[in-house]
Amino acid sequence: MPDTTALRPGSPAKRAAIIRAALEVFVREGYARASVDAIAEAAGVSKRTIYDYYGGKEPLFLSAVRETAAAQATAFGDLLDRTLGEVTDVEEALTEFARAFATEVARSAERAAVVRLMIAEASHFPDLIHTAPQDRPVQRTLADRLAELGEQGLLEVPDPLEAAEFLGLLVTGPVNARSWYGTVRLDQEEIDRLATAGARVFLRAYAR
Repeated sequence: MPDTTALRPGSPAKRAAIIRAALEVFVREGYARASVDAIAEAAGVSKRTIYDYYGGKEPLFLSAVRETAAAQATAFGDLLDRTLGEVTDVEEALTEFARAFATEVARSAERAAVVRLMIAEASHFPDLIHTAPQDRPVQRTLADRLAELGEQGLLEVPDPLEAAEFLGLLVTGPVNARSWYGTVRLDQEEIDRLATAGARVFLRAYAR
């Protein structure tokens, strides 16, 4: 592993371009076949710039996956604010959340690409998937929101992290299975049906 203490912070615009290009090349070629030369060409920067900013292919790969996941976590927080921000009818709100989240999972080509990439490279980068629930930002954010609903008396949530994991699986699992992780396009009616069913099962377990 290169010495990251000597890396340059660099231009934010160039870093963003490198991350976008890296994700595109890693998804298309896989980690082993992807080259820094190809990423540099796609980003419109020199190979030296990539080494100056990231140190090499492995840290660039990890940065591309993690930065993309962080951006998705931020977007997920916005989705939570829209759907579970001010809740009076918990069934209606959770169904709205489930449909919105399932649609995002089914429609986001970037999200699907990152998931497939992580699955493909899991044996080489196990830390990308072997993370504790509290270290997964999306699950932790959802757990915090479910805990708030529990405090409001709308849900019975003895273990918010566990509840968040179950809700996420119920909402996204069927969509991922039917779409082969974004490979097959689902129509909106099917997405809504699967998500609504997931929310209904969750409420049977956690509603007061």
